[in-house]
Amino acid sequence: MLASETEKASLIELFHQGKKMTYKKGEFIIRPGETPPGVLLLEEGLVKAYDITKYGEENLLVIRQKGEIIALTWAITGEDRNIIYSAMEPTVTFCISREMFHKSIQSNPKISLPIVDMVTEMYRMHSERILNLEYRTVRERLISYLLTCANRFGQKDEKTGEILLVAPLKQQDIASSINATRETTGRQLAYLERQQLIAKENGFIKLLQPEKMQSYL
Repeated sequence: MLASETEKASLIELFHQGKKMTYKKGEFIIRPGETPPGVLLLEEGLVKAYDITKYGEENLLVIRQKGEIIALTWAITGEDRNIIYSAMEPTVTFCISREMFHKSIQSNPKISLPIVDMVTEMYRMHSERILNLEYRTVRERLISYLLTCANRFGQKDEKTGEILLVAPLKQQDIASSINATRETTGRQLAYLERQQLIAKENGFIKLLQPEKMQSYL
């Protein structure tokens, strides 16, 4: 990554000049068809970005976590793609105007480096999603997706090697991410449980044998 801790702190300080906004679990941050209220830094919680398919189903695009910016593409390009954002758990954001965002970057170019890091990470995640869809079977795509989530949201137990995915993933969220039906995804999750590769813990998925899961790919 390009940004130093000082530059990251400067970006956070910029957003802390904005409006603090809190959301309950399930509450919209950006509603369907609504222009973003500004550029938002995620201070606490998890936020899912999704759209609605022509069949009326949610299509999960990405999950944003602490320290990331919501509506970054809109902030940079001004293009509004009608992406919906909602809180997956109690969430806190700081919001500044798009104009303030631009002026701050122009007057203090160093805070652009954390933005470059975020854009690079977005590109990497979307590239991984495209590569994941190249796997021929739903099982392979599911395992690849869970391992990707482990890198992003995982809490690893150094003694056992198990990884807890601390993101409340719904079956439909997983299904849309791997281009499978909810029913097929459910069957494959059940298969991985029977093979003792994953388990459920307090509503989260735990990878019991991540190295063995990697061998399926």
